[in-house]
Amino acid sequence: MNLSYRRQALTALLALATLGTALPSIAQDWPTKAVRVIVRFPPGGGTDTVARPLMAKLSQLTGQQFVIDNRGGAGGTIGAAAAARATPDGYTVLLSPVHVAVAVSAYRNLPYDLEKDLTPVTTVAVFPDVLVAATRVPARDLRELIAYAKANPGKINCGSAGNGTTRHLACEMFNAAAGIKAEHVPYKGTGPATAALLGGEIDYIFEALGSASPHIRSGKLRPIAVTSAKRSPSFPEIPTAIESGLPGFDVTSWYGLWAPTGTPPAVVQRLHGLVNKAFEDPEMRELWFKLGAETGGIAPAAFGVFVRQEVQKWGKVVRDAGVVID
Repeated sequence: MNLSYRRQALTALLALATLGTALPSIAQDWPTKAVRVIVRFPPGGGTDTVARPLMAKLSQLTGQQFVIDNRGGAGGTIGAAAAARATPDGYTVLLSPVHVAVAVSAYRNLPYDLEKDLTPVTTVAVFPDVLVAATRVPARDLRELIAYAKANPGKINCGSAGNGTTRHLACEMFNAAAGIKAEHVPYKGTGPATAALLGGEIDYIFEALGSASPHIRSGKLRPIAVTSAKRSPSFPEIPTAIESGLPGFDVTSWYGLWAPTGTPPAVVQRLHGLVNKAFEDPEMRELWFKLGAETGGIAPAAFGVFVRQEVQKWGKVVRDAGVVID
């Protein structure tokens, strides 16, 4: 072995040794400054409902601020693209609902590649969805709502967080399952859609139980049915769509964290651990229960598998509904 080769080999070994000691250090020290948390929808929607209390808890655990950056528009694709293009240094993360899995099939030209550009970290919440109606709508349950829609063809509408979102697809699925024709009205996020429903501009929406719960408890919105397979322990009085006459109608919402691809694996693992640490707090678990949610925290690899399965599931729904967004 010549001297030059020995020097190259020694340099490589030293680099590997340095990397091996650096990764735990990165994990232990991160974060050393504020972390930007991109939320793909405007303030006031379902994503904010879980993002703000969880990020406040992570700020408390680390002593560094986890700052919410709401990036609404285009069904959430603008925010996801911003996260995908961010520097992968651990100081930008994406908090997104299930819509990110739907967009893969619904959009003709996504400005990012979910599989290649974003690294899965973990789930943070799983919610049943709920169909909520404006109080002016003369329907107390799902059967009455369907009857009302059939008696008023062309006069009923269903709002959503935007074209190609799960809430849009839920409207289309409901139309097909119930044999009705409700016009879809897209908004730039759940917050604006909920505000429109509260203002009487639209008739009903599908929403995560968590963000809808304050309006349900206050009586400002009328819960018609939850769209999960089982009733919510937090709202056991609300029947499921399945038991109300729509067999197989099962739509749930989940929220997860991603980091730009290239983010140090140690940081991804550290963030996953912090989320689990946050949910050890009884107050956090109680808050999630009141929202009607299950806590998250699955490992990054398992979350990656789950996301791929969701992409396939929602891809079929998108194709069946004929949804294509430019």
